Amino acid sequence: MIGFKLVIFDNDGVLVDSEPIANRHLAELLGDYGLDIDWYGCVERYLGCTLGRVRELAESDLGHPIPDDFEARYRASVYPSLASGVEAVAGADAVLHFVAMQQTAMCVASSARHERIRLTLDRAGLRRYFEDEWLFSADDVGVGKPAPDLFLFAAQTLGVDPSTCAVIEDSPAGVDAGLAAGMTVFAYSALTPRHLLEHANGAVFDSMASLPELLKG
Repeated sequence: MIGFKLVIFDNDGVLVDSEPIANRHLAELLGDYGLDIDWYGCVERYLGCTLGRVRELAESDLGHPIPDDFEARYRASVYPSLASGVEAVAGADAVLHFVAMQQTAMCVASSARHERIRLTLDRAGLRRYFEDEWLFSADDVGVGKPAPDLFLFAAQTLGVDPSTCAVIEDSPAGVDAGLAAGMTVFAYSALTPRHLLEHANGAVFDSMASLPELLKG
């Protein structure tokens, strides 16, 4: 029996294994602008951020503005690669099946646009677990993680008290957002260095197979 009324999943890196693909494209694009960074450096620096926040951080690192078409160029590059190559995170399907069988509410809350959320869930074969109204984007609230707004909006929309929500995240910004929302945060450390996630108040775990037991409380 799950000890929460709502389980909120981040998408990229938690349900869909999109981070290597997305961050290789991001590193290549930022390299065109003069920033010397590889894909894993992008993971460490930008994981969980909206593109607006990536722009802010990259411009700070470079010491000058980047072109206005950054976001459009990135999406035009990465979306076709995600559509053809992204897969489900190992064990994610089993976790979603477990939560569904417990008749516990669940949703996705991602910094990405709705288009990317739907595209990647479809490609990974996980869309069947979520109605459209269970998919939440930072675009819905106008601010990304680490602000708690997105998680609070999801809980409010689904009629659940934040204190009864579990958040499944893989980024420091996502952990911060969940904590600020007053939720219990479980941090997935398969890609993200564990020490960056250790402030999660639920648990840090590196295999989706261990998540069902953690959710039982």
